[in-house]
Amino acid sequence: MRDLPDSSTPVSGAGAMLRLVRDGRATTRAELVDITGLARSTVSQRIDALLAEGLLVAAQASTSTGGRPPTVLAFNAELGVALAAEVGVTRCHVAVTDLEANVLAEAIEEIAIADGPDALLPWLTGRLDALLALAGRARADVRGVGVGLPAPVDVASGRPLRQPSMPGWTDVPVGERLGEALGAPVLVDNDVNVMALGEHRLNWRETGHLLFVKAGTGIGCGIVVDGQLHRGAHSAAGELGHARAPRGGETPCPCGNAGCLEAIAGGGALARELTAAGIPARTVHDVTARLRDGDPTARALVRQAGRDVGDVLAPIVDVLDPAVIVFGGELADASDELVAGVREVVYQRSLPLVTRDLAIVHSADGSRAGVVGAAVLAIEHVLAPAAIDAALARAG
Repeated sequence: MRDLPDSSTPVSGAGAMLRLVRDGRATTRAELVDITGLARSTVSQRIDALLAEGLLVAAQASTSTGGRPPTVLAFNAELGVALAAEVGVTRCHVAVTDLEANVLAEAIEEIAIADGPDALLPWLTGRLDALLALAGRARADVRGVGVGLPAPVDVASGRPLRQPSMPGWTDVPVGERLGEALGAPVLVDNDVNVMALGEHRLNWRETGHLLFVKAGTGIGCGIVVDGQLHRGAHSAAGELGHARAPRGGETPCPCGNAGCLEAIAGGGALARELTAAGIPARTVHDVTARLRDGDPTARALVRQAGRDVGDVLAPIVDVLDPAVIVFGGELADASDELVAGVREVVYQRSLPLVTRDLAIVHSADGSRAGVVGAAVLAIEHVLAPAAIDAALARAG
């Protein structure tokens, strides 16, 4: 998310200076001169352009070391809004946020993603328009739109890749279609990636290295490295559920392989195990209902699922050395059993140097992480230094 080099690297553009102010690394022109190494006149020219466009606001400092108090610069988060949508298999969380991803209006609606894009995308446009009105804002205020989908996504094109739970969505130009409907740039990504962005923004902003694991019907992982989302060469990083699990054996997985973690520890697999134990269950919702009722069989199954997740995570922890692993999703939210099982294995099997300060925790804002992350996805795109420099050049 933060794509600036460290403060020892020269920074020249107005967009990079805006990023320094947004990150809290500079609040005055003098600080920007010190960080960038540029002449005060050059810095003032860049800052004046940002002030003129309303991207920055200025106020007099309340204290001074002598003489006139310096002007304090701040990002104007109210200059526009972002629209955000976390689309699930059976529900959709939509929101309007300011340009710091603070939620101004939101709603959670029941939907069926299996109805296909021709039904859902016009519905989504209408819901976002309704929330704009509720927030007292208009289409002209929208700077960007972020969308999380429960499928792998080609981020460059905004097109979902094949996913069994999303018939009719493969290779649909979701970003392009919503962009035409809403009149703003649209960023589309996998739902676990946007949840990782949201969790990082809400609770771990000072932490550079984070894993976010969503455990529900499927199991996925969002990876934050040096404060930035890591997607991999083909936007496929974090497919934790389709890594081979030590206990997986030849258990078939919908992906076509056998022995995948999701095939033995995902919500569908646990529902089948409950049913085999004489407790009827069809979906992850039935599993979590049993968990909340304190059913000992469900608790034991989910605890073992946590150990299975830990088996797959332990070598990943050794490779990536995260500071925190955050768990969200329906299985993690329903009880402590899943995370307890993960802790059992990871703390035992990963290197002591890596686990010495490693936190393995539940999401503190699981209900909002996805929609906030979708907003962050859009905001960081439209406020990227290169985008700001290009916009100022057009305005000039």
